[in-house]
Amino acid sequence: MMVRDSISERTSRRMIVVVLTLFLLQGLSNGTFAQETGKSPNTLEKAFPSASKCKRCHERVFEEWETSPLARSIHSPAFRASLDMFLASPVGKDKAQCFRCHAPHVREFPDQVQHFIDEAKSGDPLLDGVACAQCHLIKQVDRTKHPPEPTYDIESKTLYGPYRDFVPNLAHQSMELGLFQQSDLCLNCHQSVPSAANLGKTNDLLGGWDQNKAVKSGKECQTCHMPEQIGESANGEKKRKVANHTFPGRVGKLRQEAAKLDVQTRVEGEKTTVTVKVQSLVPHSLPATHPAWASLLLDLDIKGKNLKTVFTDKRVYGRVYQDSKGRKTSFDFEAVKVLEDTVLKAEEMRVETFTFSTPKDTKTFDVEVTLNYAPLTGPPAFIQRVEAESSRGSMDPVFQPIEIVKYVENIPVTK
Repeated sequence: MMVRDSISERTSRRMIVVVLTLFLLQGLSNGTFAQETGKSPNTLEKAFPSASKCKRCHERVFEEWETSPLARSIHSPAFRASLDMFLASPVGKDKAQCFRCHAPHVREFPDQVQHFIDEAKSGDPLLDGVACAQCHLIKQVDRTKHPPEPTYDIESKTLYGPYRDFVPNLAHQSMELGLFQQSDLCLNCHQSVPSAANLGKTNDLLGGWDQNKAVKSGKECQTCHMPEQIGESANGEKKRKVANHTFPGRVGKLRQEAAKLDVQTRVEGEKTTVTVKVQSLVPHSLPATHPAWASLLLDLDIKGKNLKTVFTDKRVYGRVYQDSKGRKTSFDFEAVKVLEDTVLKAEEMRVETFTFSTPKDTKTFDVEVTLNYAPLTGPPAFIQRVEAESSRGSMDPVFQPIEIVKYVENIPVTK
């Protein structure tokens, strides 16, 4: 009996080992970048796993990315409304155009573009737009093409990044690639010109970014928009130098460093002149001009007795487009001509002069100058559609100004 029990126990242990081995192998075959041996991933999800899978090991990075504009690239009400306008336009036959930036993996699956459209229109897509795989599978960017074109590596389990001290793991292979510390990585989307008539350099979204002092001193896009910090890349690993994935810009603290104001007020009897020097501090166009309604507002408010506004004026920095029928348009994909361009060029200083009647019946008055990112603008039907698409309606943040810098001074009235 003892011999039989011993044999039975050994058999049971062998069965347990076999089951555990099979379970482990099944787990590895269903890993983040699972694929059939020697074959390319044959589905969208296998080739570009969702960011939620990456979160299992990269929780810090995921949480940063989740707060960023990139995480909402196909989720935002403004994108959905714009996509409808695009698809209904004469250039909407190229259904993949918007997604080449907002969900760039459509390049590898052009036959599934309708799936991308349906996901975006659902309002709560399961499909990622710009997430982990959409960037970290880029192996090369061809800058000889306009816009620059990325090459994806979806035939291996390799993810590319800027650091060599990666931690070996079973989910994917890692490889250091210098591209991830160069602006080239960003250009395939951020230098794209979504125009019906290919306006070329007249609609360059970034301006002369590669000729400015910042770039010549060695700064790249990542210097400001993915600043380095000390932390974990993967859960529980040793803290080291890592890139921030909140992608600060219009959204985030970085906007407060985008420009500065120098304001001089001169009271001359019944006439007062306010001179405002607007100094751009960024090495590219301000604002970057996509979407086409992107603009800055320089607002001047003069407040007299009892803080009552007695004078107000503004300047707008942006682009005005014209469509093929000679009408102004808020959509660059309809544009055939740039009617007006007041965008601040890289590191440009613009001088604005305002003249008005000196406030009366008061010993002092307040000068308030504010530079804001402007709220969403466009045709009434478009605005209404965005409101309808948003769970917050007209209170959606897209309809609110975003302050960059503000200047306030109390000025005495000379007698």
